[in-house]
Amino acid sequence: MKFIGGALCLDFVKTVGARVSAQRDKRRRDYADTVLRDKIGGFPDLLAWAQDGGALSREEVRRLAALSDHQPQEAGQVVKRAIALRESLYRIFKCSLERWTPDAADVAVLETEIASFRTHERLRPTASEWTWTLPTASLESVLWVVARSAADLLTSPELTKLKQCPGDECGWLFLDNSQNRRRQWCDMKICGNRAKVKRFRERIWKGGAGFSRPLE
Repeated sequence: MKFIGGALCLDFVKTVGARVSAQRDKRRRDYADTVLRDKIGGFPDLLAWAQDGGALSREEVRRLAALSDHQPQEAGQVVKRAIALRESLYRIFKCSLERWTPDAADVAVLETEIASFRTHERLRPTASEWTWTLPTASLESVLWVVARSAADLLTSPELTKLKQCPGDECGWLFLDNSQNRRRQWCDMKICGNRAKVKRFRERIWKGGAGFSRPLE
């Protein structure tokens, strides 16, 4: 899993290999939200993502893994909620990009998870300031950090930096923090290079240099 979205919630939205369009009805919105190669197959995948992304520590992940072994049904429900939240977040952010009004059902999913983490959020003092903290002893911990990240981004000027990678079989979302705001690809080393190679091969084919047409 790659963490190149610029926000934790965006990195969670892209826990898929790609998003593509499967819609043929041009009268409806095309979210291009058909998932290819879902990377969240169970609770261990959620924990792995949370640890790799810095949302939970190794010790916190270890405790939650042990808890999930004792509460497998509850862990399974958290996975279902996580996927529902991920897909709703994708469509909400897609609406932001396209200047669409988000679907009420998607907003309701996010609001439910926001209400959940707000219930458990606590204000704690540190040596220099006060901070909001969330408990990490619940199976829902991963959902809380994602929902909080989404709430922060959706109410921040950073949302204007949101972009979607146009690469073939990609569709990942990211924040363009480049100096001139001209970042196009999720990762130049992946989608950017693939596009360059594809354009190069197309130029060769169109120029009739004796090469066969590249396979798609």
